[in-house]
Amino acid sequence: MVSKEIVISNESGLESKVAARLIQKASCYEANVWIQKGERKANAKSLLGILSLGISKGEKVLLIVDGSDEKLALHELEMFANRGMTD
Repeated sequence: MVSKEIVISNESGLESKVAARLIQKASCYEANVWIQKGERKANAKSLLGILSLGISKGEKVLLIVDGSDEKLALHELEMFANRGMTD
Protein backbone atom coordinates (compact mmCIF):
# COMPACT_ATOMS: atom_id res chain seq x y z
CA MET A 1 0.00 0.00 0.00
CA VAL A 2 1.25 3.48 -0.92
CA SER A 3 -0.22 6.90 -0.25
CA LYS A 4 0.40 10.56 -1.05
CA GLU A 5 -1.16 13.81 0.08
CA ILE A 6 -2.33 15.97 -2.80
CA VAL A 7 -4.02 19.36 -3.08
CA ILE A 8 -7.16 19.68 -5.21
CA SER A 9 -6.33 22.61 -7.49
CA ASN A 10 -9.14 22.80 -10.03
CA GLU A 11 -11.67 25.62 -9.62
CA SER A 12 -14.72 23.51 -8.84
CA GLY A 13 -13.09 21.01 -6.50
CA LEU A 14 -14.30 17.43 -6.91
CA GLU A 15 -17.77 18.13 -8.28
CA SER A 16 -19.49 15.55 -10.50
CA LYS A 17 -17.73 16.18 -13.85
CA VAL A 18 -14.27 16.30 -12.28
CA ALA A 19 -15.08 13.31 -10.08
CA ALA A 20 -16.16 11.38 -13.20
CA ARG A 21 -12.77 12.09 -14.81
CA LEU A 22 -11.01 10.88 -11.65
CA ILE A 23 -13.11 7.71 -11.62
CA GLN A 24 -12.32 7.04 -15.28
CA LYS A 25 -8.60 7.46 -14.58
CA ALA A 26 -8.63 5.41 -11.35
CA SER A 27 -10.57 2.61 -13.05
CA CYS A 28 -7.66 2.05 -15.45
CA TYR A 29 -5.71 0.37 -12.64
CA GLU A 30 -6.06 -3.02 -11.03
CA ALA A 31 -5.22 -1.53 -7.63
CA ASN A 32 -7.85 -0.31 -5.19
CA VAL A 33 -7.79 3.49 -5.03
CA TRP A 34 -9.13 5.43 -2.05
CA ILE A 35 -9.39 9.15 -1.39
CA GLN A 36 -9.40 10.31 2.21
CA LYS A 37 -10.45 13.69 3.60
CA GLY A 38 -9.94 13.97 7.33
CA GLU A 39 -11.32 10.85 8.95
CA ARG A 40 -13.58 9.95 6.01
CA LYS A 41 -12.45 7.69 3.18
CA ALA A 42 -14.17 6.79 -0.10
CA ASN A 43 -13.51 4.52 -3.04
CA ALA A 44 -12.04 6.69 -5.83
CA LYS A 45 -13.89 4.51 -8.35
CA SER A 46 -17.30 5.49 -6.90
CA LEU A 47 -19.06 8.72 -7.86
CA LEU A 48 -21.29 8.76 -4.78
CA GLY A 49 -18.31 8.01 -2.56
CA ILE A 50 -16.25 10.89 -3.91
CA LEU A 51 -19.15 13.34 -3.89
CA SER A 52 -20.00 12.41 -0.29
CA LEU A 53 -16.63 13.79 0.82
CA GLY A 54 -17.49 17.31 -0.40
CA ILE A 55 -13.97 18.20 -1.53
CA SER A 56 -13.43 21.85 -2.50
CA LYS A 57 -10.64 23.69 -4.30
CA GLY A 58 -7.47 23.99 -2.21
CA GLU A 59 -8.28 21.12 0.13
CA LYS A 60 -5.67 18.48 0.92
CA VAL A 61 -6.68 14.86 0.52
CA LEU A 62 -4.81 11.60 0.84
CA LEU A 63 -4.69 9.21 -2.12
CA ILE A 64 -4.28 5.62 -0.96
CA VAL A 65 -3.51 2.90 -3.50
CA ASP A 66 -3.22 -0.81 -2.80
CA GLY A 67 -2.60 -3.49 -5.41
CA SER A 68 -0.29 -4.89 -8.06
CA ASP A 69 0.14 -1.61 -9.97
CA GLU A 70 -0.06 0.70 -6.94
CA LYS A 71 3.14 2.68 -7.56
CA LEU A 72 2.28 3.42 -11.19
CA ALA A 73 -1.31 4.28 -10.27
CA LEU A 74 -0.25 6.63 -7.47
CA HIS A 75 2.29 8.41 -9.66
CA GLU A 76 -0.10 8.87 -12.58
CA LEU A 77 -3.01 9.94 -10.37
CA GLU A 78 -0.77 12.48 -8.64
CA MET A 79 0.26 13.92 -12.03
CA PHE A 80 -3.40 13.96 -13.07
CA ALA A 81 -4.31 15.93 -9.93
CA ASN A 82 -1.41 18.35 -10.51
CA ARG A 83 -2.82 19.08 -13.99
CA GLY A 84 -6.16 20.07 -12.46
CA MET A 85 -7.64 16.66 -13.33
CA THR A 86 -7.69 17.33 -17.05
CA ASP A 87 -5.94 15.27 -19.71
